Amino acid sequence: MGQTVAQPTATTPAVPATLPLRAIAPWAVFFGILMLVLLYFVGAEQGATSVFNGTDVHEWVHDARHLLGFPCH
Repeated sequence: MGQTVAQPTATTPAVPATLPLRAIAPWAVFFGILMLVLLYFVGAEQGATSVFNGTDVHEWVHDARHLLGFPCH
């Protein structure tokens, strides 16, 4: 059984595709705002700054508060 060895061939170097800032900016703003909203609900959704009445949101994100180091007791 014969074995063949792949011989290197001359190719053009790979050029990374350029991604314009105008394509990235709306997504970066969207995810930045989304992260701030999530951080608010995990870190501050209780008491005087509460958007929703009751403790439902607090209970849903309770473990995440402790994981991220937010005091809640």
